Amino acid sequence: MDLKRLLTSLSSQILVQLAIVVGLIIIGIGWNFQFIFSFYFENQQTPTGIIINSFIVALFFFGMINVVYHLLRYRKEEKSIAGLANNIESLRTDLMHGLVADSIVAKRYWTLKSIQKVNGEINHSALSAMLTADESTKFGLIRYINNILILTGVFGTIVSLSIALLGASDLIDSAAGSLGGMGLVIHGMSTALSTTITAIVSYVLFGYFYTRLNDVQTHFLSGVEQLTSIYLLPQFVPSGDDIVHKMTDLIKSVVFAANNLKKTQEIYHESATSLQETINMNRTQIEGLSAELMEIKLILRDGFRLPQPLPKNDFE
Repeated sequence: MDLKRLLTSLSSQILVQLAIVVGLIIIGIGWNFQFIFSFYFENQQTPTGIIINSFIVALFFFGMINVVYHLLRYRKEEKSIAGLANNIESLRTDLMHGLVADSIVAKRYWTLKSIQKVNGEINHSALSAMLTADESTKFGLIRYINNILILTGVFGTIVSLSIALLGASDLIDSAAGSLGGMGLVIHGMSTALSTTITAIVSYVLFGYFYTRLNDVQTHFLSGVEQLTSIYLLPQFVPSGDDIVHKMTDLIKSVVFAANNLKKTQEIYHESATSLQETINMNRTQIEGLSAELMEIKLILRDGFRLPQPLPKNDFE
């Protein structure tokens, strides 16, 4: 089992990268605060730029909050995978020791156990497809933000150019040659540039972390399926080799029992033969003893000159 891969927390690495990027952005804003403030907030004839840029930044931060949430969630899931891998390596009887009860890998374990309990067929491909489909639905909002974030810059550019064209129209129609229209044109062009820059920077940053979030999801899902196929499935689904080995062991046990039974029968046969010989020997000894008793009886009768016993018919 590739424990190094299972114990690697890719989400933690991405969170560290995110923290570094946030720190660099804060330093950059602080270092160039005066330029940024004058570029975005000073000499604004209309609040259009501030509104559109604020919307883009708010959309960016809302999407990043969702990205961070899923990174933290996957970090918890990766810890559960690492915990189960450690339990396997340490040969714990309770594989769920220290695991979060609602983690995906724990749910996969109990799903396999429940299917085995009812003697159902475990389809690993179906379980994997269902998990992948369920996880992909959780990124719907993030995908939507990633798709429309660059379009907000285009929208801001179009609105700003509309304002610039409105200022150019006022400039042409102004008989006094007022500079108000020219200021509106410059304001529109500046707003168009600012909204485009904001959208592009937000899209680049968000797109990178969205891609890395997909990498974390892929790493997590592959870890779950790797752990399932390498360790969990052999516990619940016997392979052909396992069945052959079990049949071999069973045949060996039957042969061993048959040999023991044969030896037991031979012992019983030998015991029966020995018992028969003992019975015959005792019978011979008893017959010899009877003859000796008759001889002793005759000797005593002759010695004491006792009369011969009368036949039974004469006695009667």
